[in-house]
Amino acid sequence: MTDDPDADADALVRRVRDGDLRLHELEDHADADAAATARRRIVESDTGVDLDAVGAYGFPADRADANIENMIGAAQVPMGVAGPVTIHGGAVDGERYLPMATTEGALLASVNRGCSVVDAAGGATARVTKSGMTRAPVFRVGDVAEAEALVEWVRENEDRLREAAEATTSHGELTDVTPYVVGDSVFLRFRYDTKDAMGMNMATIATRAAAEAVEESTTASLVALSGNLCTDKKPAAINAVEGRGRSVTADVVIPRDVVEERLHTTPEAIAEVNTRKNHVGSAKAGSLGFNAHVANVVAAMFLATGQDAAQVVEGSNAITTAEAREEGLYVSVSLASLEVGTVGGGTKLPTQGEGLDLLGVAGGGDPPGANADALAECIAVGALAGELSLLAALGSRHLSSAHESLGR
Repeated sequence: MTDDPDADADALVRRVRDGDLRLHELEDHADADAAATARRRIVESDTGVDLDAVGAYGFPADRADANIENMIGAAQVPMGVAGPVTIHGGAVDGERYLPMATTEGALLASVNRGCSVVDAAGGATARVTKSGMTRAPVFRVGDVAEAEALVEWVRENEDRLREAAEATTSHGELTDVTPYVVGDSVFLRFRYDTKDAMGMNMATIATRAAAEAVEESTTASLVALSGNLCTDKKPAAINAVEGRGRSVTADVVIPRDVVEERLHTTPEAIAEVNTRKNHVGSAKAGSLGFNAHVANVVAAMFLATGQDAAQVVEGSNAITTAEAREEGLYVSVSLASLEVGTVGGGTKLPTQGEGLDLLGVAGGGDPPGANADALAECIAVGALAGELSLLAALGSRHLSSAHESLGR
């Protein structure tokens, strides 16, 4: 290729039109930016759509090699900050701006209001209470007697499974294996400590090695490396109960005068809204999440920090509590399955890396896992602020007027 990116892109377009190359092969014959430009021009020509904005991305395309195939550009989402807010966490302590990328007007304003109220109360406390990424293969056995034998073998050979799994990674550690039997199907739910990585790929590769050890020594036959009992990227009660990724809780006590002066309502009103809306309403709906809008904050901070956006479905599996006390209002948010990492995946992209830098959690932590714990605590406090603000808006009947005043 030449030193002229436009000429290189034109040459690639001609080769695709001549049938010499396919769209997914362009990076093998030019640099990533020329390949993206050529692919974009082909798509524009074929569809009649102008993709100038999509093509105006601000980082070298090869930075996204591990994150995207058939790249034509980038989708840019507005990014703002809420805070700063004071966090008293197990892994993070002090003031933090919370980076959030979203297209929903009024979301940042609402979370920012919640952050200011949390700060007026002296900050929020946050702790990661459980950690572990799971993968659950499903095996076929002859009958329930063979299922029982497999379960017994797993219990007696966990060290062997651990050795096989951990041989595939220099960081991950197998912490436990839990069997589940359904007729002639046996599910083994492997849980790993993946340190600062979100760890889904790590867990999958390690589990494949462990599954081979199972097949070598038992009558079981592997049907699928993921049997959906993991459970990844789907609503699931097992994640609400057992957790997946990080289980993290944040809470705060807001003095009564702060509630009345800053939120224009009372602790009692907010507690009642939470009970009737988040608990009774969610139960009647059969919801797995008992909260107001935790997914809003999880999604916005996931996009801003390079997390797997599809895992918002598990990240929003949260319970909000609110209690009127003599001294004021107690509010907590417990996220059961927040799957986050500060290394790997989208965290290596430039803008997402800057989002992690804002929080002071980019890269591997010391000790390992500390940065991912800190990220989880920051997201939990952001969710807490968002819940507090929305519950107060509902309690004061200001929700619609707030959207109207912001023109959203």
